[in-house]
Amino acid sequence: MSHTIAVAIDGPAGAGKSTIAKKIAAKLNYIYVDTGAMYRAMALFLLRRNVHPEDTERISTLCEEADITIRYENGEQVVLLNGENVNALIRTEEVSNMASGSSANPKVREKLVKLQQALAGRENVVMDGRDIGTCVLPDAEVKVYLTAGVSVRARRRFDELTARGEKCSLPEIEADIRQRDHKDMTREISPLRQAEDAVLIDTSDMTIDEAVNAVIDLC
Repeated sequence: MSHTIAVAIDGPAGAGKSTIAKKIAAKLNYIYVDTGAMYRAMALFLLRRNVHPEDTERISTLCEEADITIRYENGEQVVLLNGENVNALIRTEEVSNMASGSSANPKVREKLVKLQQALAGRENVVMDGRDIGTCVLPDAEVKVYLTAGVSVRARRRFDELTARGEKCSLPEIEADIRQRDHKDMTREISPLRQAEDAVLIDTSDMTIDEAVNAVIDLC
């Protein structure tokens, strides 16, 4: 059986993980697995069922009904929720906030980790998230912890939303990011932390290409 290769990229919200991971995957011809998108698809599924983010029991039961996969169609990553392409629906702030709550649910994590590990068993992957190197792919060949200052991350998110024509406030985004960092780092299950064998890359003063090349050098 041929051996597959995994690149695990962890880090806080807004560090540029997905942008950088996508470019690495394209350069290495690996499959980019957006784990955040999988959690967002689950959050969308739960929002559609009108579940409250704090209703852990219902979330635990309902998450079993969601089938979430990632496919490539015409070179684009497509997130499928029970067969429906939900790419256009999972990037709203409402979904982000629900995902932040529901992703801490043990059953949600268990379900999605199984799907992610199965994917890495079949393909060469670049996977980014909060606990890839620590929990999902502890044996990944390359592990990176990607970070940047809070104000840098808030400004990037602000620019991204503004470019999409969405009205937003920089101080609110910064407060959101601080809150999300705290939640991610202090949650009981798979908190966000740097794996012992991960290489720390701070992108605060780096261009995207510099960060991409830094990771490819490790590969």
